Amino acid sequence: MLTGTDSRILMKPFFSYLEKLHPLSQDFIAHYEASCQVVSVKKHKHILSPIDANNAMYFLLHGVVRGFIKDRKKDISTWFGFENQIIEAIRHPNQKTNHSVEYLQALEHSYLVRIPYSVTDFSSSSYPEWNVIARKLLETQRYQAAERSNLARIPNALGRYLKLESTAFDLDRVPQRYLASYLGMRLETLSRIRNRAADGGLKMLA
Repeated sequence: MLTGTDSRILMKPFFSYLEKLHPLSQDFIAHYEASCQVVSVKKHKHILSPIDANNAMYFLLHGVVRGFIKDRKKDISTWFGFENQIIEAIRHPNQKTNHSVEYLQALEHSYLVRIPYSVTDFSSSSYPEWNVIARKLLETQRYQAAERSNLARIPNALGRYLKLESTAFDLDRVPQRYLASYLGMRLETLSRIRNRAADGGLKMLA
């Protein structure tokens, strides 16, 4: 966890991101500088797991993060986060449990701003700009969830891959085994599709 001047400097992209959603007051910025922390997470390490208290969201400054759940001994990738995104684990709004079934894992050495939910709850009643920001963040999250849902409903593996490839998703930064899990296909199938893509053969199959 980074503190002091280094932390405030590293948090600038976070405030720039929020400024695009709504202008920020100096009181708001000062409160978040005092209450949030910049954390460094090494490659492959968990940011959050079901045994941890799920009491914060994160802004991804640098790196790639994977969200996944476990089904018996198999883990299933549910989403990936890249720079300049707000990320968080699953939270049920009507349950009091402070834990999530979802894991957050750094796929690269990552830097994140940790934003406690106690801070965002306080902001709702203290900083009018937060209510506008929160609404816009929710709209973004709903859109992303709908896109993931639509992707999962494409009936064939090639179609799912082509759909993902057509977006801004950075395929090369995600290990293939996690990408295969996310796309609901075997690793061998994904490797075959990507080899055909490299040879320019997907256009004939699409």
